This record gives sequence, C-alpha cells and structure tokens, in this order.
Amino acid sequence: MNTRTAVAAIAVLAATLTACSGNDSADSDKPRPTATAAASKPAPDPAQARQDCVDAVKEAIDADPGTDDLEPPAECASLSDSDYLDAYMDGLQAHNKAGRDALGGSTDQ
Repeated sequence: MNTRTAVAAIAVLAATLTACSGNDSADSDKPRPTATAAASKPAPDPAQARQDCVDAVKEAIDADPGTDDLEPPAECASLSDSDYLDAYMDGLQAHNKAGRDALGGSTDQ
C-alpha cells in the first residue's frame, strides 16, 4: 500500500466516522446537559461520606447485633473497598463502645 492509498483510506474512514456521529434531527430536539450544570453540583465531602458510612454501619449492627452478613449500607456506596472496611471497623467499635457504656463500670471487674 502506497502513501496516497493509505492517506485516502484514512480520509474515508474519518469522513465515515464523522458522518455517523453527526446530529440527527430527532436528537437535536432533546436538551443536552451543559458543563456548567454538571459542575454546579457540589462534590461530596469524603470525610462526611465516611462518617455517614460509619454511622450507618453502627445503626445496622445496633438493629441486628447477631448478623454475620451485613450488606454495605447505601451511605457507603461512594467508598472504596478499603475505606469501607475501615468505616465498618469504626462502626463496629462504636457499637461495642455504646454497649460497654450501657453496662456502666461493670466491665472493669
């Protein structure tokens, strides 16, 4: 394949792809999201998202303390697996601390 043929093939391919991605008249009637609309939503605060997850895990354990198969609460969906594990452990510790506090000083004996 010589250079002219290669250039011509690339030009035809580019023109074909451009034609396929063009706007149809049906698509032009639909509103399109703008970059400013997407940018106007505030990004969730990672620290707040983690605390919400910790609180949700504690509440789930409080509701069913005997569960061994806790599904991650919806509040934890934005966390990575590692961050969820840390939040789970913090929620479990908060549940345990609340239990110790409820017993008063009787665990010191």
